[in-house]
Amino acid sequence: VAPAYGIPVIVHSDHCAKKLLPWFDGMLEADEAYFKAHGEPLFTSHMLDLSEEPDVENIEICKKYLTRMAPINLILEMEIGITGGVEDGVDNSGVSREKLYSTPEDVFAVYEGLSPISEKFMIAAAFGNVHGVYKPGNVKLRPELLEEFQKHAESKLPGTKHPLFFVFHGGSGSAKEEIATALGAGVAKMNVDTDTQWAYWEGLLKFYKAKEGYLQSQIGNPEGEDKPNKSYYDPRKWVRESEVSMSARVEESCRDLKNVNA
Repeated sequence: VAPAYGIPVIVHSDHCAKKLLPWFDGMLEADEAYFKAHGEPLFTSHMLDLSEEPDVENIEICKKYLTRMAPINLILEMEIGITGGVEDGVDNSGVSREKLYSTPEDVFAVYEGLSPISEKFMIAAAFGNVHGVYKPGNVKLRPELLEEFQKHAESKLPGTKHPLFFVFHGGSGSAKEEIATALGAGVAKMNVDTDTQWAYWEGLLKFYKAKEGYLQSQIGNPEGEDKPNKSYYDPRKWVRESEVSMSARVEESCRDLKNVNA
């Protein structure tokens, strides 16, 4: 895809909990084999989501895997603190509100543990993030905390400016100003899965509403009882409508993240 379109393509695996580490090991084996043959890993990055584990154990496991990933130029994404909601088998929908916010000390402990191994890691710190979309006011997102985490790290690392790379989990439904604040504080990746899922469905929904009279039977539509409808119910037609809608939503996120012709 990348050579055909002249753009960089990143292949990432998301949310691997402790119970799924054998799956993670299998991906690293594939990365190592591909690197040996081609000089680059099969994936660009992998995420370990050990947010259900104690912080010390979380960081120690991440150190172990980053040590293995560094020689083949893989990026590690890790999560410290808890993102609310449910994602990829990790259910944090019932956690208390205070657990949805990391502390500067939590975040810097990750930097201290991982930076001696490699600079190629990103931190999914918690700042009120929740997977999915919720009614405004039900979730208190505080992207300004990311700047506080940076300032704390800078105080520990004289002469540095924004030494931390963050991931914005649960980005769907966020206000433009919240995204801008997070971006300015060092966010390098934002997840918008729920918004893109809705965009895909909405493309189909709008197509159905616009062509409803052509989608009730194989033969017969507003143009005549004997008119065929194959060109409307053909999956290649309505799947394409979903893809166009989702593509537009991806473009919107690219603009939000200042990633257009960058």
